[in-house]
Amino acid sequence: MHTRGLTKRFRGGQLAVDGLDLTVPRGSVFGFLGPNGSGKTTTIRMLMGLIAPTSGMAAVLGEPMPQSVGTVLPRVGALIEGPALYGFLSGRDNLARYDSADPTADPHTRARRVAEALDRVGLTAAAGKKARAYSLGMKQRLGLAAALLQPRELLVLDEPTNGLDPQGMREIRALVREVAAEGTTVFLSSHLLDEIEQVCSHAAVMSRGRLLVQGTVAELAARAQGRLVVRTPDVEEAAAVLAAHQVADVRAGDGRVDADAGQNADEALPKLCAALVEAGVRVRGFGVERGTLEDAFVALTGEGFDVAG
Repeated sequence: MHTRGLTKRFRGGQLAVDGLDLTVPRGSVFGFLGPNGSGKTTTIRMLMGLIAPTSGMAAVLGEPMPQSVGTVLPRVGALIEGPALYGFLSGRDNLARYDSADPTADPHTRARRVAEALDRVGLTAAAGKKARAYSLGMKQRLGLAAALLQPRELLVLDEPTNGLDPQGMREIRALVREVAAEGTTVFLSSHLLDEIEQVCSHAAVMSRGRLLVQGTVAELAARAQGRLVVRTPDVEEAAAVLAAHQVADVRAGDGRVDADAGQNADEALPKLCAALVEAGVRVRGFGVERGTLEDAFVALTGEGFDVAG
């Protein structure tokens, strides 16, 4: 899946997506990350042919969109902006309706597919309950079950853990890993850093409609500057030694001092450790903690993210 110069400007002049060049490797679990309102859902709607771009191009499974909607969408499972459900039907009957709308679905095996999809998302016990009685998290699960009724080459999930409790989040993340292990490419939009770091192999960062960076999750985390951490009961003395050696951004805390590791950390760190010991600082821990995904993304966007999941 890839885009070139993909742009969407709505009536009234709002530029929701601005010149997006995105490449999603086949077989990856691709995290599409950004604060709410950054253009993620608008991009997904263009990729799925739900809205037309103002300019630029998008290709999904090697086919241009929206021109190839009819041939592409049967190969794609999607959960976008929450599922559209019939409230008066049970969860099981909702899935049967979804399945019957698929021209490639064999009606003779429908009941089995529906039962398996309900089991995969943990809704078997609630299958007979009317959808209007479902919680938000249960509705998310049912929407995901609809996307999993048949094997798909691509699974597109827009905030799939929205409304779920922590245990539900863990279960859905495990399911995403399971689907990916079966060979399906997963494109997962989220504003939760923890979600991206736990399940994704690749990621892209959006902010205010523009793509800031894309690559493997490891590459993106490596963009964040590491921090030198000294663990010691002599916090004030350690901070003074680091400051005297022109170490930047020294911060003293409870039992630790941390600072900017700098560009030449490998060369400078042994000298700093020796200086601390020479000054009588009781060093109980000394090293560089790598930058986190949170550090990298906040530095890129200048905005906060929800990091817990």
